[in-house]
Amino acid sequence: MNFSQTNNRMNDTYQQATFGAGCFWCVEAIYQRVSGVVAVESGFSGGHIENPSYNQVITGSTGYAEVIRLTYDPAVITFEELLEVFWHTHDPTTLNRQGADIGTQYRSAIFYHSDEQMRIAEASMKKTDDSELWSDPIVTEISPLINYYKAEEYHQNYFNNNPEAGYCSIVIAPKVQKFKKDFPHLLQDSLH
Repeated sequence: MNFSQTNNRMNDTYQQATFGAGCFWCVEAIYQRVSGVVAVESGFSGGHIENPSYNQVITGSTGYAEVIRLTYDPAVITFEELLEVFWHTHDPTTLNRQGADIGTQYRSAIFYHSDEQMRIAEASMKKTDDSELWSDPIVTEISPLINYYKAEEYHQNYFNNNPEAGYCSIVIAPKVQKFKKDFPHLLQDSLH
């Protein structure tokens, strides 16, 4: 189900989270497979111009990060569990970079929707940093959600629609497989 369909039917029990972790195609593909996530949308957040296009964002001059906005059912998955997936499925220690994708638009970021999410994100980052999951310090930005815009339609559901595309098979598919291996308890039942 896509974000717009879910948003129209969204009830008071669902919550939202917005994460930047490099290319949004990668992040979208992982969270689409997480149990309790009912919708994922690729977009941009954290910038300073109105209604940015992908071609503007990739210049790195708009202040926007590629992000995913997800809707989830907290009765099935917690914000803490979503963050655990976040910390394990990208490198939060590289400033403005994920693999070959370089620039502020690929920064690691948690754009919180509430003060509670901010507190949980800060505690989760400290816990993860202290755990030595990563040998270098985490540099993830934790900021309030501002200026979110949905990305163009061809970016939505990208991996599922283009599994044979080069970037999908070389970069995204291994990340999805790693997620499935590391988080079988969070995998949607239909994807086991």
